[in-house]
Amino acid sequence: MELESLQGRRVHFLGIGGIGVSALARLVMARGIAVSGSDVRPSSITEALAREGAAVVIGHRAENLAGVDVVVHSTAIPEDNPELAAARARGLPVLHRSELLGALVEAATTVGVTGTNGKGTVASMITWVLEVAGFDPSFYIGAHCLNLGTNARAASSRWLVAELDESDGSLVNTRPRFAVLNNLEMDHLNYYRDFDHVLEILGTFFRQLPEGAVGFFNADCDGARLVARAAPVRRVFFGEAEDADVRLTALSLEGDGSRFTVALPCFGASRFSLAVPGRYNVENALAAIAVCRTLGVPVDALREGLATYRGLANRYTVLQAGGCRVIKDYISHPTGIRKVLATATFGAAGRVRAVFKPYRYTMINYHAENYRDAFEIADEVIITEMWEADEEPIPGVSTPWLAEVVRAGGQAVVYVPEMDGILPYLQGTLTPEETVIFFGGDDLFALADELARRLGIS
Repeated sequence: MELESLQGRRVHFLGIGGIGVSALARLVMARGIAVSGSDVRPSSITEALAREGAAVVIGHRAENLAGVDVVVHSTAIPEDNPELAAARARGLPVLHRSELLGALVEAATTVGVTGTNGKGTVASMITWVLEVAGFDPSFYIGAHCLNLGTNARAASSRWLVAELDESDGSLVNTRPRFAVLNNLEMDHLNYYRDFDHVLEILGTFFRQLPEGAVGFFNADCDGARLVARAAPVRRVFFGEAEDADVRLTALSLEGDGSRFTVALPCFGASRFSLAVPGRYNVENALAAIAVCRTLGVPVDALREGLATYRGLANRYTVLQAGGCRVIKDYISHPTGIRKVLATATFGAAGRVRAVFKPYRYTMINYHAENYRDAFEIADEVIITEMWEADEEPIPGVSTPWLAEVVRAGGQAVVYVPEMDGILPYLQGTLTPEETVIFFGGDDLFALADELARRLGIS
């Protein structure tokens, strides 16, 4: 589709309070296009969008489509949603979120970032470095960027940085000029049949990129290398591997950040620092360095951008409370959980405990043993009832079953079926200088915020 075709029309977003859909709505509004939208409940995002000029209604009803010309939905919206069903019945144009994003990507010189873990962080790192370097980029990211104060912005330059969601295969509707594959593992088993299916979708994505496109691949990730092998693009590799074009050569981890050295093409060794913790953030920074150097960002601007990068909301967000640390992290994939736990245990004075809300039967069935291995460095794991996401149950697969799998690995596991029981249990067992990490989504983060409040947030 052409973006120009939306001028003078009203575009209606289903689930407008979602972090990705709201970002898309902001970019459309910035082009002077009338935007409306609906969601099941009010939130800080829906309230902000209303202040910014969107006509937001709470509740999904067919009458919300009055005056609407185009309807946009995400994969999360079921086909029996009353507004989606009414739009189809009336013959209104209905676009998947990725189709509209694809039009925005085509209209700019776009850096697209995808991968199993870290794509939002890499996208926001690139955006912030380009901002520091004076590129004035637009951006579309599925999280609130602390440096930039929002999840999306339309700027006047030709540059766009976009996080591309691989969870439902819809990234094939986007064709950026520069594309990053940060890593690739098995995830989103509600959509993907197996890892060959993952490789097929990512392979299609890279084959469809425009002529002269550049692909950036994690040299330390087997999945990314498999995709790169068949990708008909100019390839740039980043990582620790000897053949990486942008190669990590030295690393010093600190409690709240890191210092590291990178060998750069045509430049040599250069020192960088990060003020966000964890080895995994150094890995993310290598991707950002590879992209930004290719775009012509001077090394000094790269250093400044990375040194001042503050991260994303609810990605290793630390609350100091009553002598303890309460950490919120959105990650739910076992590889990401393991990396976050390794970061939290580095220099921890007291116990490190994980609170985890699993999601989907398919996910815990496939990754049960990987979760067991991911949680092995925690002192205790508190598991609450999974979010089923309307999946059909798998015989023998349940949250208590997952708890037993993790426990069988020698881990201390407490199964708390109802989320209301988590805070009483924690408050009755907390020890001095403890770290409690909440892995999940907004409902679990609300508990984290409440725990910090009760402990006396500082």
